[in-house]
Amino acid sequence: PSHPIPSIVCHYITVAMDCGIITSKTVLLLLSLIFWAAGAALAYVSSYVFTSYKTYDHFLEDKYTLIPAIVILAVAVVMFIIGTIGCCATLRESRIGLGFFLFIILLLFVAEVAAFVLGFIYRARVSTDVKRSMSDVFNKYDGHNAETGAVDYLQKQLQCCGVKSYNDWNTTSWFNSTGNSTVPLSCCKVNNNNCTGRIDQPSLLYTQGCEEKLEHVLQEVLSYAMLVILGFAIIKFFGMLSVCVITCKKRNQNEYQPLSGTFA
Repeated sequence: PSHPIPSIVCHYITVAMDCGIITSKTVLLLLSLIFWAAGAALAYVSSYVFTSYKTYDHFLEDKYTLIPAIVILAVAVVMFIIGTIGCCATLRESRIGLGFFLFIILLLFVAEVAAFVLGFIYRARVSTDVKRSMSDVFNKYDGHNAETGAVDYLQKQLQCCGVKSYNDWNTTSWFNSTGNSTVPLSCCKVNNNNCTGRIDQPSLLYTQGCEEKLEHVLQEVLSYAMLVILGFAIIKFFGMLSVCVITCKKRNQNEYQPLSGTFA
């Protein structure tokens, strides 16, 4: 004799499991797209950090402050690869592929947490690094060398003059060699054609020092990178949950399949 009630129950269980699989696959496909987009975003952030630090590399002795940016770039490359693997594994419903997807997401999650911690550590070291090297760079200013270009660019971009203030130029070898009591023209305020760099005309000059402003810029760049890393680490966490859901759904579906034959 047939048993219609268990058959109906089995039917609804099968439908529910199918819906769960479809929903989970949709989530993972969307997640794969997010991985591609996240990879592009991380690549942009990494290039931004590299560009910012390259601009001011004369004032930084500790190159290890670029480690977070290197980690971000490596993660971005892997993100593109993982997005492709996740998409293929989801469409094929491959348990091995999904397991591999989960493993790589876990590795990325750990790498991003590590990059976040390193960023936090090196953010605190920026101030010490800048203070240690900035005075040396300003003292090497002679109007022609590489340090000259770096200092002029820094003062124009950050609208500052000297290390702590414009008066710091009084103690530099360049100021003493010129003998005309002037600071570099890069200390002049924008669109002020009357400025000749005379130190006795502070109203025409940027008076705030560059040390504090440069520290703020570099710390802001690292803070921005750390926030992005944290956001994508959270995405990875939900990605791991999604892989677990679709894997468990498929396993449960396989376990329920024999029920239809038992009660037919």
